[in-house]
Amino acid sequence: MLASDSTSHTITVNGDTQICYTEIGAGTPVVLLHGGGPGASGMSNYVRNIDALATRFRVIVPDLPGYGRSSKNLDQTDPFGALADAIRALLDHLGLDTAHLVGNSYGGACALRLALDTPHRVDRMVLMGPGGIGTTRGAPTKGLNALLGYYTGSGPSRDKLEDFIRTYLVYDAEAVPEAAIEERYRSSIDPDIVANPPLRRPSGLGALKTLWRMDFTRDPRLRALTTRTLVIWGQNDKVNRPAGGQMLVDLMPNADLMMPARTGHWVQWERADLFNRVVADFLDGTYA
Repeated sequence: MLASDSTSHTITVNGDTQICYTEIGAGTPVVLLHGGGPGASGMSNYVRNIDALATRFRVIVPDLPGYGRSSKNLDQTDPFGALADAIRALLDHLGLDTAHLVGNSYGGACALRLALDTPHRVDRMVLMGPGGIGTTRGAPTKGLNALLGYYTGSGPSRDKLEDFIRTYLVYDAEAVPEAAIEERYRSSIDPDIVANPPLRRPSGLGALKTLWRMDFTRDPRLRALTTRTLVIWGQNDKVNRPAGGQMLVDLMPNADLMMPARTGHWVQWERADLFNRVVADFLDGTYA
């Protein structure tokens, strides 16, 4: 699937957090940040994009903390901040002053938080249905409830995962092969993840503070963030409301919005050809 010159590494950052990442290609660095669904990882989320982008960029694909082969510890009082800190430390390890960031859902929230905290580290940014957009301004979607409920109640199961993917993650349920669901399920039942799910509802005394911290539309820095940004949001997204796309571009001074039709939450997978072409052109300046 990947070209033979790809390499994988594991490093330790911020004291005790291990980050596994894969690199392929050469040129301007692009970091691909995956979503937070059960069984997610960098390589599986971007399986239809890595090779195409690597023909024009140095592509860096980490497993975010809590997922894949990275450490399963994550600060639940400020999860987006913890993700951003880990990826910033990865950039430091790689000797990168700046990089393009591409983030899907949970990874989009990571990218946006990193840009808000340290805008000088981010060149251009692509956000696909990012988390944290207006999340305290209405009830969660059914898709988000299904996502957050995967490890609760009766616990994880293949049926629960298949229902989430086919009902909420994509527009065309039949497009997802059984093998992809099986791979995600096997990853989702890693004992370390089951014991410490990375994506969960805030709880405890600080829950309200955590919720507000995780809603970027309440962060005054968003209006001052000049990072050149492309927001891509599937019109049929059932996890994060498509209205969040317009909300973002209304707040961010240098953002454009693209909303593909007949597309759910997994834009980079469902509309891979379109995504690869538009994102590559946007990142290298060919597109606007």
